[in-house]
Amino acid sequence: MARQRPRWWWLAPGLHLKRWVVVISLSVALLALGLTYALRHVYAMDALPAWSRYVFLVFLPRPWRAVLFTLLGLGGLMVGITQLNRTLLRPFVPPGERVIDVLYRYHRQPDEGPRVVVIGGGHGLSTLLRGLKAYTSHITAIVTVADDGGSSGRLRRELGILPPGDFRNCMAALSEAEDLMLRLLQYRFSGGEGLQGHSFGNLFIAAMVGVTGSFDQGLAQSSRVLAVQGRVLPATLEAVTLCAEVALFQDGELVGWKRVVGESQIPKSGGRIMRVFLEPEVTRAYPEAVRAILHADLVIAGPGSLYTSVLPNLLVREIVDALRATSARKVYIANVATQKGETDGYTVGDHVRALHEHMGVDVFQWVIYNTNYRPALPPGIAWVKPGPNDRDTFSLVGGDVVDEHKPWRHDPGKLAALVMSLLSHSAVAHPLLAREEEAVRSTSL
Repeated sequence: MARQRPRWWWLAPGLHLKRWVVVISLSVALLALGLTYALRHVYAMDALPAWSRYVFLVFLPRPWRAVLFTLLGLGGLMVGITQLNRTLLRPFVPPGERVIDVLYRYHRQPDEGPRVVVIGGGHGLSTLLRGLKAYTSHITAIVTVADDGGSSGRLRRELGILPPGDFRNCMAALSEAEDLMLRLLQYRFSGGEGLQGHSFGNLFIAAMVGVTGSFDQGLAQSSRVLAVQGRVLPATLEAVTLCAEVALFQDGELVGWKRVVGESQIPKSGGRIMRVFLEPEVTRAYPEAVRAILHADLVIAGPGSLYTSVLPNLLVREIVDALRATSARKVYIANVATQKGETDGYTVGDHVRALHEHMGVDVFQWVIYNTNYRPALPPGIAWVKPGPNDRDTFSLVGGDVVDEHKPWRHDPGKLAALVMSLLSHSAVAHPLLAREEEAVRSTSL
């Protein structure tokens, strides 16, 4: 049964700008009609002074007077409204932009849409978020807290806070003033004692954490100040360290094993990553992250560094439990290209098998992979393609999702369109998927 609209639904705030324009226009028309009746009554009494004949243009025929006064009224109304809007909106309009452009960008953003949760970290996560915000405003990014390199690692060691780098990237991607915010948050100091190497965004989040007294509140207030469309949450509030067991080979022969401590050190290990784990291994998930997964319509893991960005979130047991319990559709996005020191020589199936080994099977329903192999890749990396039997083993969904300018990365618009198509009744109904229908199998991942 269709839900009935409330009696005065058309007066509800925030629905559309046009109805308020209609209300204002009708009110002005009624006001003009009332003044016309009043002036006509006074004019009929012949009580106006002689000079008023020139003010009201009595010497002109009535049709001409009507046209002239109408044009003067419309012109004055347009000038007045325009200048009033400019005055009121000037504090909210960035320099060099027009008011009309800012209003258009604000009102075209969706105030509804499916509840989408994205799990990961690094550049891959922010790339996907940048594309998804065109489809929904209900976005939650669950971000890894295992980063220990660069500016984030320094702040983590010196201030004892969780690493802010990936959170900064997500906020920049979801900010309504993305271009300006991206330049500001990503600005990296090139000099200064203690400042060199730090990004402004990392320092901003660290300062907000100090002001609010907790990392999660610092993120929430930072998102509010930066007008972030959606939420950015940590997978856990505990200080965790990512470790790996690495197999060492020489001339194709296994010669030993090595234990690597620290997210930034794992890709430099010089061996094949066999397993990653957290210390401490028993880690509590951030409750809001679990709640977001349970109430989601779509949950996405990746894209991003498999072992150092995606899996650290999925090593938190309560996150995996929530993924198994949720009724949302669940998707894993394989990387476009291999990553040196981490996924050298990997196929799409190798990505999936790594997920199985760390979190078990039957979690994700689909795996998205790229099918456009035309752009040239830099030396040392290769396309991530399905293996010989991957299409018969996993539920693969392929499409052209590559960034033509940086072919080792995803294109935000292409990837978001393909991902959102999975919310339709049939995954292969979307035009981007129709060409890859043979790649979709009924076997669950």
